[in-house]
Amino acid sequence: MLIVQKYGGTSVGDLDRIANVAKRVARTRDEGHDVIVVVSAMSGETNKLIEYAHFFSKNPDREAMDLLLSSGERVTSALLSIALNEMGYPAVAMTGRQAGIVTDRTHTAARIEKIDPEPMGSAVREGKVVVVAGFQGIGPDGRVTTLGRGGSDLTAVAIAGAMKADLCEIYTDVDGVYTTDPRIEPKAKKMERISYDEMLELASLGAKVLQNRSVEMAKKMGVNLVTRSSFNDNPGTLITKEENIMEQPLVSGIALDKNQARVSLKGVEDRPGIASEIFNALADENVNVDMIVQTIGADGKTEIDFTVPQTEIERARAALERFRDSIGEIDYKENIAKVSIVGVGMKSHSGVAAKAFTTMAEENINIEMISTSEIKISMIIDEKYAELAVRALHEAYELDK
Repeated sequence: MLIVQKYGGTSVGDLDRIANVAKRVARTRDEGHDVIVVVSAMSGETNKLIEYAHFFSKNPDREAMDLLLSSGERVTSALLSIALNEMGYPAVAMTGRQAGIVTDRTHTAARIEKIDPEPMGSAVREGKVVVVAGFQGIGPDGRVTTLGRGGSDLTAVAIAGAMKADLCEIYTDVDGVYTTDPRIEPKAKKMERISYDEMLELASLGAKVLQNRSVEMAKKMGVNLVTRSSFNDNPGTLITKEENIMEQPLVSGIALDKNQARVSLKGVEDRPGIASEIFNALADENVNVDMIVQTIGADGKTEIDFTVPQTEIERARAALERFRDSIGEIDYKENIAKVSIVGVGMKSHSGVAAKAFTTMAEENINIEMISTSEIKISMIIDEKYAELAVRALHEAYELDK
């Protein structure tokens, strides 16, 4: 088998942890597998480099930032390669450029456009472990680029797809995907398998195990993705095609997102184009709008409610200021949370929503807004009831069984 393994910042946080990673890679080689390793910078290293840049400039040149930030991953890849060679396992360290990773020219947030499999393939055929510096590539003009947040995960998945790897393992400080946050509900269970679509929903709804971009790429390229801990040998969670999961659970997981704010626009002129004007203004300020509810108009007026990330509330205020004359009243509420139920089994079962609403009613929790998709139900509730709601829903859908 060809296995791509990715180790995050905490997994390679210091020299002892890099040595631990080297032992894990060596064990995989001893089991007869070919290995390509993708590494992040040592934890704290990227923040330190950003601080260095900000010493000289509050708004440093992005091209220079890419060259600076890419160095963190290069240090880790070189150290791991040295450790493996010393242990008797031939290894070669590669930068994004040397690994054939070509991106667009968007500095600090580049997208991978193609990967030349030959440089890595040639080293693998020679029996070497390839250690790739994650989070980086090379633009069409030959300049170093970085891939933005979650870039090392993205590097690993893209390499696994390009190299037609049998498996892509993402090693972090957690040992898989749980039915909900174990810190909120101690009875949360680790899932053996989950579909790409369920993982995408959970990731977008607040679960922080994997980022959307890497799951989307895994789905697009058909990469079997496993997330597991680098600090124990527990089996992780396999993220795969829906058809690879024998028993589809009704509900797979409960997600909680407290970074939510609700905006209520009352007495809005009920005319064609007003919603377009409002949401275009928010888009111009780079405000991400999530749930939207508009009431039926009466007396020439309507009400529009929507949610935005709490961190973007000031930008939302700035965008809406220009509509003061056409909106009667604007209310902002920040002490809310979004609790969501996710499961591909919802497609073929009725009563899932009814059970969620009944559970909320039994706990005397008021639902302020509701949003649904084929495999998701999201509810906006008062933040003080957020963790109670998670525990109640987890029990109602018997996710601890």
